[in-house]
Amino acid sequence: MTEKIKHIEYEVEGMDCADCASHLEKHLQKSDFISDVKVNFISGKIAVGFVDDKIYDDQLGREVKAAGYSLKQNDLSLDISSGNSEKVNSESKEAWWKNYGFVISLSAVFLASAFVAKWLALDDFIFIPLILFAVVLGGYRIAKKGINEASNLQLGINFLMTIAVVGAIIIGEYTEAGMVVVLFALAQLLENRSMDKARKSINMLMNQRPKMARVILNASEISIPVEQVQIGQIVAIKPGESIPVDGIVANGSSYIDQSTITGESRSVKVREDDKVFAGTINKKGYIEIEVTAAAEDSTIAKIVSLVAEAQAQKSSKQTFVEDFARYYTPIVIVLAILIAVIPPLFFQAEFLTWFYRALVVLVISCPCALVISTPVTIVSGLTNAMRRGILIKGGKYLENFAQLKALVFDKTGTITEGQPQVEKIILLNNQTEDELLVVAASLEARSEHPLAAAVVEYANDRGVNQKEIKNFHAIEGKGIEGFVDGQHYMIGNHRLFEENNMCDETIHEKLAKIENDRHTAIIIGNQKQLYGIISIGDRVRKNAREAISELKKSGIKKILMLTGDNKYTAEAVAKKIGADDFAAELLPGDKLNELKKLKEKYTEVAMVGDGVNDAPALAAASIGIAMGTGGSDVALETADIALMKDDLTKLPFLKKLSNRTLRIIKQNIFIALALKFVFLALAIPGWATLWMAVFADMGASLIVIFNGMRALKQNI
Repeated sequence: MTEKIKHIEYEVEGMDCADCASHLEKHLQKSDFISDVKVNFISGKIAVGFVDDKIYDDQLGREVKAAGYSLKQNDLSLDISSGNSEKVNSESKEAWWKNYGFVISLSAVFLASAFVAKWLALDDFIFIPLILFAVVLGGYRIAKKGINEASNLQLGINFLMTIAVVGAIIIGEYTEAGMVVVLFALAQLLENRSMDKARKSINMLMNQRPKMARVILNASEISIPVEQVQIGQIVAIKPGESIPVDGIVANGSSYIDQSTITGESRSVKVREDDKVFAGTINKKGYIEIEVTAAAEDSTIAKIVSLVAEAQAQKSSKQTFVEDFARYYTPIVIVLAILIAVIPPLFFQAEFLTWFYRALVVLVISCPCALVISTPVTIVSGLTNAMRRGILIKGGKYLENFAQLKALVFDKTGTITEGQPQVEKIILLNNQTEDELLVVAASLEARSEHPLAAAVVEYANDRGVNQKEIKNFHAIEGKGIEGFVDGQHYMIGNHRLFEENNMCDETIHEKLAKIENDRHTAIIIGNQKQLYGIISIGDRVRKNAREAISELKKSGIKKILMLTGDNKYTAEAVAKKIGADDFAAELLPGDKLNELKKLKEKYTEVAMVGDGVNDAPALAAASIGIAMGTGGSDVALETADIALMKDDLTKLPFLKKLSNRTLRIIKQNIFIALALKFVFLALAIPGWATLWMAVFADMGASLIVIFNGMRALKQNI
């Protein structure tokens, strides 16, 4: 078994393009004190695994600086494999761009002075030194990074820009060289500040985890780091404070803002024994909570970890763009060389003219805007969804949701509220209702089905005590069985007892009446006789019909509802919500088959369920969507998309968000490629200058960043 590598997360300043991230990663991989490194350009962070589990902060800082960047260490180290975190000493540095901004300003002053000298017709011994001062000041950082890129055999934007500037100076284009340096440096500054803004919006969730908790020990409160809080301890929460850990309310009541988890803006009232989550806000009353999970195992910690993983994943569009860029850059560089060589060599054209045009093409060859066009949009979309309580496991699911043509819904707990209640008990033997409930509750207490919970709750409310069960086991898709007081019992649906030839016309009539009332019937008996029938009702969610109507308007062609319930109840529910079709009395394997048949027709099909039941169908779907998973570890880990709250209207929002995200990606790719090809067409006949190419290249990067951030907008 491979030993897990512990990664410590750092924030890097000055990493202003995807090309920079690739360059930094390759540079750090050469260091002998680093065993593994992962660079995430969008978040602006690196995760470093050191050899011998030691921390080499100083050495890392020097290597990052040697690559042309600066390091700002975060407050937490992160074990990417296990999600564990620990405190490390940190010291924030002043943002690099504040100092770099001064350098660029000084460079611009020298450039402006050179222009004044030229305008005053002063000699070149004044004009040229001023230009060179501007180039050295503004271009030192660019050249340093460019040389480092070249040492890693990487033709990055800094190396290409360095070649262009040096080439311009060699052929006497001093004005062009100065303009290129100042414009490029200024564009890098603006691009990095824009990415900082994007990162702050995107990483807002990461900063909502509280750092300290007030634990009650020996009738007094002490503040300790959340990492030291233990399960079972009591934590005090005052009004207006953020809840530091997951737990249950042990004392008091209040209203909690759970928007960080569920995306729901309305505060939720909590009382004793209610669940609360770390990162949510206590709005009103004083409460004390009993800790149920360590800080690293809290719901928000898992969400943060999953969001970080989702950001690192690549969508199909991003993979395509990167593959395209991998071939585009060397092809255009070869084109630049041919432009510089062929006309002078074979057509007696002036070398300096074509060499200059080749430099313009060289600047255009870097695909910065193209490479950044997709990830900034995808991550903005993922962040927007998370703010609404929708956790998407990766960009490909956000992107693919726009392509969906069919949606499959499980009924119980998805279309219905999942809080069934016992409506009626029909006795078929000489037993009393309480005697029947003893058997039913004792067996159903072992089951995870929502109907079982309704029976147990009903029995508890009546004060019926459960008895010991022996030889309990589930009968897949049909029911359960076991021994109570030495006697064999079965509890299940109509199919279970029909297959055992236990149902006659009288039973069929009673079941038909229950089904006509749109309730679900569970039968209690054994292989010899039936003891009773329990009628259970479950309400359809209020927003189900609205959500399905909106999904159809957004382009979904087929809505199918699947259930193990009887066909009469299923038909009534399907009609009420506006589903196109339904399939009833299904075993888990039957649901899987129904999904496969739908995929044959529509290809891309999503399945919406509770994240625990119907696992085969959820796994087989193009996108598996688990609903109401705020506290469900299984759902968070297995679903492709998790709705943190029981709210079906989040699905139409997700479809619109996916459509918008895909539309923005296509716009960004078009903008980046169109500008490249336009300037290539202008550069060859000499209609584009070096500084124009720089302006177009970096301008395109800024355009796609700001356009991509439109996916963060809440209103769609």
